[in-house]
Amino acid sequence: NISLSYNSCRNRHCPKCQGEKRDAWILAREAELLPVPYFHVVFTLPSELNGLVMYEPKSVYDALFAASWQTIAVFAKDPKHLNAQAGMIAVLHTWGQNLSLHPHLHCIVPGGGVDAKGHWRKARSKGKFLFPVKAMSVVFRAKYLAELRQRLKEKVPQTLLNALYKKDWVVYAKRPFGSPKSVVEYLGRYTHKVAISNHRIKIVDDKTITFSYKDYKTGAQIKEMTLSHEEFVRRFSQHILPKGLVRIRHYGILSSTWKRARLPALQQKLGQKQTEIKGKTQRVRPCKCCKTGSLRTILCFDQRGPPEFYKEIWEKLNRSVLV
Repeated sequence: NISLSYNSCRNRHCPKCQGEKRDAWILAREAELLPVPYFHVVFTLPSELNGLVMYEPKSVYDALFAASWQTIAVFAKDPKHLNAQAGMIAVLHTWGQNLSLHPHLHCIVPGGGVDAKGHWRKARSKGKFLFPVKAMSVVFRAKYLAELRQRLKEKVPQTLLNALYKKDWVVYAKRPFGSPKSVVEYLGRYTHKVAISNHRIKIVDDKTITFSYKDYKTGAQIKEMTLSHEEFVRRFSQHILPKGLVRIRHYGILSSTWKRARLPALQQKLGQKQTEIKGKTQRVRPCKCCKTGSLRTILCFDQRGPPEFYKEIWEKLNRSVLV
């Protein structure tokens, strides 16, 4: 069986064009894993900031990255907790299941850090938790509002700042992953996601679009929502990031500079076997008919697609496959 796979638009907001980038990114991260527990930490912005996001998205999101890392770094350097330099990989998500605006960071944080002498220090919680989340929430709020005022200055109304100072902010930390392999599997689900994937869109007619979503208020039940074309486009467009904004960032001992200079030595100290990345990863595409076989590329057209010139070649390929 032959199937057409059209040219990729290569846009990071397209749900069909992120597979190969995701696979290559995961392969690179797999080679950098340490044999230590990893924690999943989520930093969420209050809904009161949604209006400001629409006017100053880059400043709001950059402040979110900066404040989240400062919060992790402050607790890691505290002698009561770790007294070492930590690391973090942060991935920006801006959506909820119903396409509402819901900016938050998904962060992967190793359960330990590197001290001033280059030695690895384990988290003092015996691997059960990273840092106290209530204390992190207070620090995160202060760090974020300081970053926001520095970036936008008089553009932030004082009434908004007062309301944000009074509100309890949310920092969520899950228990550590079961193994380094599960870290990679988790990253694959979150790194290159977009606001909605094609399989969630159920019905499209002349006036409305119906899609499925998880309602976490009712125990993550799968429900369906119907929106007009205009409302669907409006909600989706809220999640188109400003040009040049990096949505996956690495900090501390997981930053590119630190890893190039010191990661191999740290992996050797901790007994982690180093793996080499050989060649470019090739995504495995399952057959749409039998669901078990794998598709392989046998012919590539030019950027303008398959015109009449390729019609004869296409017919010969079909005949050869049928025979």
